[in-house]
Amino acid sequence: MDANDPVVKLDHVRKQYGSFVAVHEADFSIGRGEFFAMLGPSGCGKTTTLKMIAGFEQPTDGRVMLEGADVSQVPPHKRNVNTVFQQYALFPHMSVFDNVAFGPRAKKISETETKKRVSEMLDVVRLGEFANRRPAQLSGGQQQRVALARALVNYPSALLLDEPLAALDLKLREAMQIELKRIQREVGITFVFVTHDQGEALTMSDRIAVMSEGRVEQVGAPQDIYMRPQTLFVAGFIGSANLLPGTVASVDGGVVRINLAGGAQVAVSSSQCADSVDVSTGARVTVMVRPEHAILGSNVEGLAVRVTDTVFQGSSMRIVGRLSDNTEVVALAPIDPTHATPQPGQDCTITWQATSPYVLGGWPETAGSTTTNVDSIEAAL
Repeated sequence: MDANDPVVKLDHVRKQYGSFVAVHEADFSIGRGEFFAMLGPSGCGKTTTLKMIAGFEQPTDGRVMLEGADVSQVPPHKRNVNTVFQQYALFPHMSVFDNVAFGPRAKKISETETKKRVSEMLDVVRLGEFANRRPAQLSGGQQQRVALARALVNYPSALLLDEPLAALDLKLREAMQIELKRIQREVGITFVFVTHDQGEALTMSDRIAVMSEGRVEQVGAPQDIYMRPQTLFVAGFIGSANLLPGTVASVDGGVVRINLAGGAQVAVSSSQCADSVDVSTGARVTVMVRPEHAILGSNVEGLAVRVTDTVFQGSSMRIVGRLSDNTEVVALAPIDPTHATPQPGQDCTITWQATSPYVLGGWPETAGSTTTNVDSIEAAL
């Protein structure tokens, strides 16, 4: 992967349909050999952005660059990109081999070279022994790999994938996430992947562009997106989080003291603040604590919480509770036979390590856990 050698560059791209703006000022690059995800809820503009890269849509303003050339007005068949959609559109009357060979043959590549390319690509997707089968004789995951091989056999500058795992069941989808990443590393071609599934994006991507309402909220590595979100939307959309609103009480020696809306005061290192956050006295901020970083206790100082529900999740127990101001919070506690799990109705406290909380600017629309409010989740999706 070489982010300094961009294969795709969106230069202040805007897409508007009448008075509706589908994409606002998308401005980022995708490096050679990079697995890049565009992530966001339905209607956020990610598929429209992918279509502009593919050539199925033209930008209203800005430029789409491919390998350094402006292709904003170039038709799809003249761009060196291929697209894999949710529906694989394999030719049912052709064998696996002939499906994959369709592209090279259409480009008038010699049959010798075509056979060589197809055999190599079927080996990459681990379907060499299925070359003579028809698509109907394959599983869903195998059909997807045939579609991938067919798209990759012409060695495009970038492969564009529009939620290709959506039609697979959970176990197969999880297996295909690892398989897709393996294939991408093996062929070394830039993958641009559209999804609304955070787990897919975090599992497979080198970098992620998180989108909301047509705007790119943040571009970064999965770890940065998860641990250091730059907006409240990103904090709530990626994974789950407890968002605790408050106001800055003071800043002293790199320590920001924040009065939470529920009355408690917490101290956070200034290094644990988002880049653009205002930490002047009186500024509205939100303290984010991931559930896996929340520590439950009974004899320590912390935020008082009354447990309302517990959910067994295999390796951990999901504990839901309410703070004194009725804000709902969630903690994940490891399964430990030597320690009793807090039960509904029990009072305890929530604390965290000094490096766990993270401060963002502004207040969330809904305080507390981002995984238990049905209305806010439905609005996002």
